[in-house]
Amino acid sequence: MGQKKSWSDLSSGQQTAVIVGGAVELVLTTVALVDLVRRPREQVRGPKPLWCASFVVQPVGPIAYLLVGRRRSPAA
Repeated sequence: MGQKKSWSDLSSGQQTAVIVGGAVELVLTTVALVDLVRRPREQVRGPKPLWCASFVVQPVGPIAYLLVGRRRSPAA
């Protein structure tokens, strides 16, 4: 098993990738959470608390909610 690297051991490209990845996860989770809070219960597949708890599993939880957790609203 490899030795643990500190932040200063990473190249600038690796540091940038970590920052960008973290920012993408933060935005994705925020979008999913805001949508979950605003969406009526009838338009969510499954219980809202369960979806909220799934958001801690990065990045699978927010992506799963956005792809399969939301019901389409009926066309007006």
